[in-house]
Amino acid sequence: MSKRKSEHHFKGHGKKFKSGSNLLDPNTSGIYATCPRGKENQCRRELLSVLSEKIPEYFDIPEDDNNEEEDEPKSALSIEEKIKQELSEMKEADKNPKTNYLQPIDIDVECVVFIKTRKPVDPVVLVQKYAQECFDSGVKTTRSTQKLTPISDSCSTAGDAEEHLKELSKRVLKNHFHQQDQEPVKFAIQVSKKHFDTLKSEEIIKAVAETIGRDHGHTVDLKNYEKLIIVECYKNNIGMSVVEDYIKYSKFNLQQIYDKTSSH
Repeated sequence: MSKRKSEHHFKGHGKKFKSGSNLLDPNTSGIYATCPRGKENQCRRELLSVLSEKIPEYFDIPEDDNNEEEDEPKSALSIEEKIKQELSEMKEADKNPKTNYLQPIDIDVECVVFIKTRKPVDPVVLVQKYAQECFDSGVKTTRSTQKLTPISDSCSTAGDAEEHLKELSKRVLKNHFHQQDQEPVKFAIQVSKKHFDTLKSEEIIKAVAETIGRDHGHTVDLKNYEKLIIVECYKNNIGMSVVEDYIKYSKFNLQQIYDKTSSH
């Protein structure tokens, strides 16, 4: 495969990215999204489109990275014009690369896509605010995208996987459970695994719970938790985040949010 064919570029999302070995790097942040089988590409495209529009609303983006001119709608272009436009966009990106806030990563899993995020974009804030917006408006803005799962940080399982997990837990959980004037928090831990057998779910839960500790009076509450610790395990990578309003917003399942709001 030629270099050009193995690269992808989405206007408004920064530099090109190259298809890799379908593995996520350590310290990756981003969003997993589920979709119907065979709809992965459509899910990826619509998610990039929708979330890229929300980023300037939710985050402080430098003006130089947010001053693109409006383009003619691609639906109004012929196939030849679309190809020319995409080639032009790729050449322009080579001359003036922008910060890459959203980057699709091919993880080679049916019904799942992954969008990598870059600072100042916080995937948890992005998903929670977008889910809240969908809940409040009752407007369906995606067709193929189903459940969103944000990942704040991640680690590799190479070497001592349990030790890497503990270090990841310290980084992710610090701001939620170990503040100077920390109040007690009711929490739960949710573990999801895809092509992953390095650690058992029980081992993961134990390591995370030990990191939280008992110093501030935090308690496990599987039904009425205030914060949910999400642990997503994929091949050689463990991702983690802490979210709120998980049940209120239908576990960040956009289709279920729409079904719930449209029935009222």
